[in-house]
Amino acid sequence: MQDILEKAAHIKLLIFDVDGVLTDGSLFIDDQGQEYKAFHSQDGHGIKMLQKHGVRCAIITGRTSKLVEHRMRNLGIDLIYQGQHNKLEGFADLLARVDLEPQQVAYVGDDVVDLPVMRKVGLAIAVQDAHPWVIRHAHWQTPRAGGRGAARDVCEMLLEAQGNLQQELESYL
Repeated sequence: MQDILEKAAHIKLLIFDVDGVLTDGSLFIDDQGQEYKAFHSQDGHGIKMLQKHGVRCAIITGRTSKLVEHRMRNLGIDLIYQGQHNKLEGFADLLARVDLEPQQVAYVGDDVVDLPVMRKVGLAIAVQDAHPWVIRHAHWQTPRAGGRGAARDVCEMLLEAQGNLQQELESYL
């Protein structure tokens, strides 16, 4: 775990996939084609705590959804890449926009479509219920499943590695 914390200490940007990471992967679609997703409120608060300490957050997702855009904007995430069938293209554009090196970036994924980016970043993270191939290629695996607190696990691990978790948690006492 020490090597993971050392990698995490240098992270300036955290990228999330959406379906299966920020949600449990379920897609609810009504008869009119309207899509619904459920996001975990603790994940959202973890993201806000992390951003407060200077780590930017972004998403790269293969699907396109207005509700994802709405949720991300609510969390203060303006680096939103939707409809990315080749996630490496979005990743390259994102690196150029934020002027960071790949080793300063962490990516959280759950399925094989996330592997091309996961293999390029400084810290590759798989959610607890990720595809076995993704787990095999990740540096770290979250204790909780996607959409069930996995993003919070990541945020708190990064806060801990960067020396900010205790201070952040104590601010609520």
